[in-house]
Amino acid sequence: MNNNALEKFSYDNLIVRNFVFATMIWGVIGMLVGLLAATQLVYPIFNFAEITTFGRIRPLHTNAVIFAFVGNGIFAGVYYSLQRLCKARMFSDALSKINFWGWQLIIVAAVITLPLGFTSSKEYAELEWPIDIAITIIWVVFGWNMFGTILKRRQQHLYVAIWFYIGTFVTVAVLHIVNSVEIPVTFMKSYSWYAGVQDALVQWWYGHNAVAFFLTTPYLGLMYYFVPKAANRPVYSYRLSIIHFWALIFMYIWAGPHHLLYTALPDWAQTLGVVFSVMLIAPSWGGMLNGLLTLRSVWDKVRIDPVLKFFVVAITAYGMATFEGPMLSLKSVNAIAHYTDWIVAHVHVGALGWNGFLTFGMIYWLIPKMYKTQLFSLKLANFHFWIGTLGILFYALPLYWAGFTQSAMWKEFTADGVLAYPNFLETVLQIRYMYMLRAIGGLLYLTGVIVMCYNIVKTVASVKIFDANEAAEAPALQQDYKEHEGAHWHRWLERKPIQFMIASLVVILIGGIVEMVPTFLVKSNIPTIASVTPYTPLELEGRDIYIREGCNNCHSQMVRPFRSETVRYGEYSKAGEFVYDHPHLWGSKRTGPDLHRVGGKYPDSWHYNHMLDPTITSPNSIMPPYANMLENTLDVSDIEKKISAMRTLGVPYPDGFEATVHQNMDAQAEKIVASLAKDNIKTTKDKEIIAMIAYLQRLGTDIKIKNSTK
Repeated sequence: MNNNALEKFSYDNLIVRNFVFATMIWGVIGMLVGLLAATQLVYPIFNFAEITTFGRIRPLHTNAVIFAFVGNGIFAGVYYSLQRLCKARMFSDALSKINFWGWQLIIVAAVITLPLGFTSSKEYAELEWPIDIAITIIWVVFGWNMFGTILKRRQQHLYVAIWFYIGTFVTVAVLHIVNSVEIPVTFMKSYSWYAGVQDALVQWWYGHNAVAFFLTTPYLGLMYYFVPKAANRPVYSYRLSIIHFWALIFMYIWAGPHHLLYTALPDWAQTLGVVFSVMLIAPSWGGMLNGLLTLRSVWDKVRIDPVLKFFVVAITAYGMATFEGPMLSLKSVNAIAHYTDWIVAHVHVGALGWNGFLTFGMIYWLIPKMYKTQLFSLKLANFHFWIGTLGILFYALPLYWAGFTQSAMWKEFTADGVLAYPNFLETVLQIRYMYMLRAIGGLLYLTGVIVMCYNIVKTVASVKIFDANEAAEAPALQQDYKEHEGAHWHRWLERKPIQFMIASLVVILIGGIVEMVPTFLVKSNIPTIASVTPYTPLELEGRDIYIREGCNNCHSQMVRPFRSETVRYGEYSKAGEFVYDHPHLWGSKRTGPDLHRVGGKYPDSWHYNHMLDPTITSPNSIMPPYANMLENTLDVSDIEKKISAMRTLGVPYPDGFEATVHQNMDAQAEKIVASLAKDNIKTTKDKEIIAMIAYLQRLGTDIKIKNSTK
């Protein structure tokens, strides 16, 4: 074979274009939903329908932005850069189309099911089991297409961007499969295979690393390709990129437990999460510096080129977020920030700055290249940059202030040793103006995205012919490659994609195995409590309603061992109290008070009125009403299947319990109806509100609790 002979082939630009357009469309939709959710926290009247309450659309917003906007952006960038880095067309046009249309159908399924209340309640993984299976299939299709392209490449070495693509593929596959182990009950209902502490560990091992390996590593790959291309400069340091990649994927996988500091998770696991989180700043900032220093000789161009402006702010936001993350993992800082809006600000600096701005810069660079034309308006692109930057500032800064305010008010005691703000709602009302500013920031940011869409549409409209199959030629892959003197040892691995994938897999599995195996196999990590018993059938139905309505998006169920929390809520939460919780509902944000000790704190009538109209019991509350629960008939047709599924998961319901389950439910429901009647509330035992009251009154009552401030 003549290794110098040029082979003619073509790049598939059509699939890239489709993913770019999907990115823009879903970006606008996802951010509109986010703006609605932000507005609801200021004006509860915008919870105008059962399917648009905050608890239901908040997960819709996160899924739309993460998997629809960012996900399509990842595919667009990977499909464009991979072909050119490998000097080869994608392995299969058919697989490319399946990847595209399958991913869009998954997103549509999320848009339909989440507002309808079909949710597993796991953060960033709320979609139910049939959709989880579809995600697995489409991800395998993507990986098949990617590795097929790599194996038929005409370029011997794998460039650094491809390392991050490979690491992303294998790790996301592992994360998704492990976190999605669940037992189906019906077509759109399942229970997590894990319970309580174990479920929380798996969830945040997934949740943190979904941020790491879906929102970070693929975008680092895109950074390593598009930033040098836009700057027309080579990446600053090849050796730094090696350290960046391997150190990052090894350390990231350990850091999940820092989301569970001061919880019932074993202390050794929390400590591991802290240690590796702090160490993460080194490889993260190494990558940031590698990106920024690539632009070191083109700063004059940055002032006039909107693409480079977006890239500079994106990389800077990545650096800020990856400094703040390790800082937040320190226990002393976490004690202030956890459950507050500080975390929301931190997440959105990464999402809006890093993911959003890198995507925008990529799109502004990609479209003119593929259409062989000039961008319609540089002025509009610059306007987008400045209004987007202003939007990030208006979004993040008020929430940082809100987070400090929340923590200070929750923890403050008077000189007499009592809580200065015993009513949780006092904190909520104090930060409503900050929520207003956050919504304004979101509106500014969304305005910039809409301007971008207009700019791109006008750019595309100005071109009569789109080259969907861009002609290219390159030398055949050299099969007789010989190592040259002084070559870096890593070069060998760069020529072996399968070995590279296996090495990546081994590196990311180490941390997960070390953290999870002892938590699952060593019983002393989760001491049992004899008085803790399974939920009654009525309580189990109430818990499912709680999950359906997304109550865990605003309420935690984890009293931490702080004086301020034990005085406010009651005895701190113990690991053994959650052994029958499939899934756990510890929550990650307190827009409302913690509920783990709410059982027995208020009469049944209080909960009834609170669901009817929260302002009856809590004037000026921003919680939406759930009057539908008072009217909806409780569907108990699947209760036998639910009991059977729970028994399969190890919950000790006695054999044959299904035969008496309805009598058990009726007896408990009648007691609640009688209790409500004493307060002049007339209802029937078959309403959803009865099950909800049963569940809420059960919370935290399995162990003796101390008196708490109401």
